[in-house]
Order: sequence, then C-alpha cells, then structure tokens
Amino acid sequence: MSDSNKQASDVYIDEKNAFPNSVVPVATAVPAFIGYTPKAEYGGESYTNVAYKITSMAEFEAIYCFPNPTPPADPVKQYDPQYYLVAQRERPSQGKYIKIRNSFYSILPDPNTIYYLYNSVRLFFENGGAGAYIVSVGGYGLPSKKPVEQSAQIVNDNVSLNDLKTGLELLIKQREPTMYICPEATLLSPQENAILTQVMLLQTEEMETSLAIFDIIGGRDPDPLTWYRDIQNFRNSTGVRGLKYGVCYYPFVGTNMMGPSDIDYRNLFGGNIKSLSALINPPDAPNSAVKKVLDMIEKPPVDPMTPRQYNALLETASKAYALIMKYILADVNLIPPSGGMAGVYANNDDTYGVWQAPENTSMYGVVSVPILFSDSDQAGLSVDAVSGKSINSIRFFPGQGILVWGARTLDGNSMDWRYVSVRRTMTFLEQSVKLAARAYIFELNDSNTWSAVKSMIGSFLTSVWKQGGLQGKSPADAFSVDIGLGSTMSPEDLLNGFMRVTVKVAVVRPAEFIVFTFEQQMAKSD
Repeated sequence: MSDSNKQASDVYIDEKNAFPNSVVPVATAVPAFIGYTPKAEYGGESYTNVAYKITSMAEFEAIYCFPNPTPPADPVKQYDPQYYLVAQRERPSQGKYIKIRNSFYSILPDPNTIYYLYNSVRLFFENGGAGAYIVSVGGYGLPSKKPVEQSAQIVNDNVSLNDLKTGLELLIKQREPTMYICPEATLLSPQENAILTQVMLLQTEEMETSLAIFDIIGGRDPDPLTWYRDIQNFRNSTGVRGLKYGVCYYPFVGTNMMGPSDIDYRNLFGGNIKSLSALINPPDAPNSAVKKVLDMIEKPPVDPMTPRQYNALLETASKAYALIMKYILADVNLIPPSGGMAGVYANNDDTYGVWQAPENTSMYGVVSVPILFSDSDQAGLSVDAVSGKSINSIRFFPGQGILVWGARTLDGNSMDWRYVSVRRTMTFLEQSVKLAARAYIFELNDSNTWSAVKSMIGSFLTSVWKQGGLQGKSPADAFSVDIGLGSTMSPEDLLNGFMRVTVKVAVVRPAEFIVFTFEQQMAKSD
C-alpha cells in the first residue's frame, strides 16, 4: 500500500512476492493421434476434426466408441475387420494360411475394414500413457466385400490423405502435443504415405514442439528375404526436411489388445453363413454339430443365444473353425508400434526423465514380432551411410523377450541430433524456458530484468542437472546462461526491443556402443 493511501492511524502491511518467477517444466509425453474412430460424438456435440485431449481409455471410449447395450447382450464391436479364406493350389509362400482337408486356404482381410487407431490408443495407455490428444477425421467406411490380393500390401480406400492432412493441420494451434502419430498412414498407397510423412516432418520442424513417430509400410507382414526393400522405400520417400524431428520403428508388433471374444463368425466372409458352411460343413464331410449351430444362426429360435455363445459352440464343434479364429485373432492384433512407443516414452519420462533413451525396454501388451532380426540386420537399420536415416527395430532376444532396440532419430548422421533422447530433452528445455520467459515481456530491458531471467533459467537447469538430465561434475560444467549488453545484445537490439539469451547445455547422450578391449597377458613366473 502506498503512503498516499494510508489515511487512518494504524498498523499497515505491505505484501511483496517472496519468490521470483520460475520455470515450470512442460509435459514431455503427450501424443496426438490422428485417424479414424468408431464414432466422434458426446452429449450431442461432434468431435470430428477436433483436437481434443483425453486422460484415460474410459474417456476415449465415452467420446469415440459406440455405446454398449446392457447385459446379457454382447458388447458392441468397436473394431470389426472382415476376413476371407481363399483356396490356393499349393502352400502359400507368404502370409497366413490354414490347411483344411488337404487344401490350403490363405486368410486375407478385406482391406477397407482394416484400421489401427483404436488399438493403438489402447496400446498407448497399456504402456503407461496418461494423456493424449485425439483428432478423429471420420468414422469407418464401407467394406469392399472382397479380400486383398495375395501378397499385396493393404491399402484401405476409406483412409484419405486429405483427411489425415486436415487432422494434422488442426494441431498447428496446439502447443502441448509432443508427438504426432498417424497409425493408419501405412494404409495409404506408398505415394500418399510419402506425402504425409514429409508434411508431418515439415510441420514438426516449423513448430519445434513435437516429434513425429512413423511406422513403415510392409512392417505388418515382412518377407524374410525382401523385407529390406520396405526400409529402402521409406528412406527414399521421407525427403530431407525435419529429419531431426522424426523417429521410426519397425516392424509391426503382435499384441493382445483384442481377445477371443472380440472375433467371431461375423468377421468371416462378410457374415455370409453359407460361405462359412461350405468350409466347415461341406457336403463331402458333414458335421451335424456345426450344422445345428449354423441353422440357429440363420434362423434364430424364439430365445436365441448371443453371437459369443454361438461362436463358442462353433469352436467346440469344429477344430478347423477354432484354428481359423486363432489365426484371424493373431492377424487382427498385428498393429503399428507407434502408439505403443508413445506409451513407452511416457513411462520412461515418468520413471527416469526425458533424457533417458527409450530403448532396451519391453512394450507391455506385445507378445510377438512378425520377423526376427540378427545383429547384422540391426546394424543396417540403425546406421545408413548414404541417407543417414536410422530405423529403430523391435527385436526378440532369447531369454529376454521382445525389446525396443534403437533410439535414433531419422537424422542418424548428425552428431547433434542423432539420438531421440537428445532431441526430446532439447525440446523440453527450450519450450519450458520459452514459456517461462513470457512473464518478462514488456518488462524493462535492463540489468535488473536480465539478472532475474538469468537466475530463473539457471535455477531450472540446476534442477535438471541434479536429476541427471545434464552431464558435468557441477552446474558450471553442465550449462551456462548469458544475457546482457555487449555479450548477447547490442545497442541496436535494445532499441528494437530484443532481449537475447544464450543458453548452452551439455545433454546426456546414451552409451549406444559399449567397447571392451581385451589384451592377452603373458603368464608371470613365481
């Protein structure tokens, strides 16, 4: 209170701020998922083409999933892919197949019914994710009512490049997301996938707040002999802009996101019971138990069972049917790793800090990989002398299980930005300091303000150093903050209203290569 406001004789108290402005660390693991959802509506309000933050899987289900009926009715299928069994003249050399009565059948999906976002979000929360932005660009489209061609990559005609680009553009106004993820980008044609990849990298480079996590076309069912073409195609299509803001993982991962109760006879032949009957109850090998169940499905009795109950009866009555369901379930559970990796990042940051490399760790909910890599395979993925575009692999190790193996950005030849942890740490530091510095906009550009800014940033960086985020025996070894006339600013800067701060940090880098030197020592005589 000023002296002019002191009117009566009394005791007055002047309150002053005891603590200076401080840097509040920004969130480091907030992904933005862009893609297709079962629905996007809540309380009569549309959430299509809206960047909305959720904090749990339950909240995702409330807004983006179909409502479930009351028991004993079966829950609604939130993801309903369709599959066909196609007879082959000989054993297929690639893809999933089944042998029924000495005949081979390839198990092929209807490409227009394959989507990945729903299970990717589930895998994110399974791995420790706490909050995410969802950008639903639409619902599921109509099936093509035919299987994908044998050995062909899945291209979903319902997945639109323009839809995904529109969803991506909505994030330009959102500064909080630190990761961009488009699980269904691999369902585009290779040409459109390349366009989207480059657009994502360009946006991350311009915003400087996010990292784009990519999946690779072909990672779903890699050929043991020609899988490296998938890698080369991706490297050739990513361009040269924004590589330090991109990271890629290969191959897809087999998960347990969907269980046996999520797949049934309605996922076969577009629900055509006659086509199913011809396979598991043919005229030359009739099965009375199967026929009875199929008849009840086609002509429900007065008190019908639920589809899950019919499905259980079919699996009991026909070993072939049970095996078909097993194969389909495994195929449905093959999804891109990007969503799960976002969860790994979140758990890693919460446990250790953003400066810890997110590698040599398992991914919860992952039970298989579609291809096994050797150390030499790994070397070709991690380091590419020509393009410099590093690919991080997900590998199976005997006795250890499936591990995330690799922590490099797409800028793999850069000494500064080759590591994911370095890129993410620098983004964390930059954005945290940038937001805190806004408190000094319109303050006097003088030594008092400079001292306050330097103290604020120094205190923050000291805290990061104490947590192990910066390397050095002392804070002076770990970072420096310079601000002032003659050091970071000229008289012209002051006249133009610029306050310039130079911050140097020694970021912790992962020990990617551990080298032991062994020398043979001569035996010593007594």
